[in-house]
Amino acid sequence: MKGKNRPPMRRAATAGDIVQELLRQRGMEGKLREYRAWQVWDEVVGPQIAARARPLRIREGVLEVRVEQPVWMQQLQLLKPRILAKLNERLGAGTLKDIYLRRGRIQADELPESGPDPAAWKHTPLTEEEKAEIEATLASLADPEIKRQLRALMMRQAQLKKSRK
Repeated sequence: MKGKNRPPMRRAATAGDIVQELLRQRGMEGKLREYRAWQVWDEVVGPQIAARARPLRIREGVLEVRVEQPVWMQQLQLLKPRILAKLNERLGAGTLKDIYLRRGRIQADELPESGPDPAAWKHTPLTEEEKAEIEATLASLADPEIKRQLRALMMRQAQLKKSRK
């Protein structure tokens, strides 16, 4: 039996709407917006960075990110203003004040679940012809150590180039 005193419902509220309203009423809406950083991180930074840098925690509007290698820390330090702007664009202006990069090992359970392997190029095989071309380029070098290092570099570059095609 329908109650006569209640106005008709326009649309049913979703569980997400109800939880969001409860958090807003308790003054926790800002925290919820901050912690959405985990949801958008992979999309904002892309698969290559996401495989090497993971959000760790947020304190007073500062997102702490664990980064696997010093080289990536240096690169992310340069990209930090752009990443911060993109995150705030997705989360709401002024949600995050800064990003703090911390060196540390990334656990397997922290890595993105899907997407291409950013280092897949390392497994791209070169043909005998491609290898012979590299050897021909290096043939005039006398120093075996320089030759060995350049060979490794040229092989990696050829694999990377081939994997992008």
